Amino acid sequence: MVQVCLNGARTGADSPAVPLSPAALARSAAEAVAAGATDLHVHPKTPCGRDTLAPDAVAATLEAIRERVDVPVGVTTGAWAEDGPSARFDRVRRWTVLPDHASVNWHEPGARELAAALLDRGVAVEAGIWSGTDGAARFAASPLAPAVLRVLAEVTDPDPATAVQSAHALLAELAAIPHGRPVLLHGEEASTWPVLALAVRLGHPTRIGLEDTLVLPDGRRAVSNAQLVAEAVRQYGCAQRSS
Repeated sequence: MVQVCLNGARTGADSPAVPLSPAALARSAAEAVAAGATDLHVHPKTPCGRDTLAPDAVAATLEAIRERVDVPVGVTTGAWAEDGPSARFDRVRRWTVLPDHASVNWHEPGARELAAALLDRGVAVEAGIWSGTDGAARFAASPLAPAVLRVLAEVTDPDPATAVQSAHALLAELAAIPHGRPVLLHGEEASTWPVLALAVRLGHPTRIGLEDTLVLPDGRRAVSNAQLVAEAVRQYGCAQRSS
């Protein structure tokens, strides 16, 4: 499996290639799926380009994307998208259109309760376990661990010289937890491509997209999510070897 992360918390100031509106996200999603992506991760936005969990924004984004592609679509529930855990719970409870899955960062306040609320609504959960946090320890203690769709092993080390070592350390932490769920391994910024290559070598699902990096492996600026996906498939065989 290769997931495409279409936009993240980025804005147009980061790159004009970052899709923000529902229409732009749908177009980018269709191009990325045509290039080899098999799953989507998206951050719905306000009209000003800020991440949000507001029901109308989530619905508009999901409906636009689903008109163009027929692959699973997931959304963020990152703490930065709303003001506090209670606001996140309220937003999720009021969603009128449901994503196939939603990521929950296990180190954030209220993560377990938010995950339970999503599962109660029939939304699968991706457990985001960030390196450099206590997310793995919290996940290990959670009774919901075996119930998640998969674990997102998120290497936050931005140094490409040490990111692979950080990835191995995070995978070792996760291996000690009896969760039994697939682990999607990915990096960010300068660590994106080295960690993606490691994920493919180890046979893990992985992801690529403008949320994680704005550049190709050779340092050129990416013009689209589709270009990043195509390069991942061409250079590393993600779609063929990750599962």
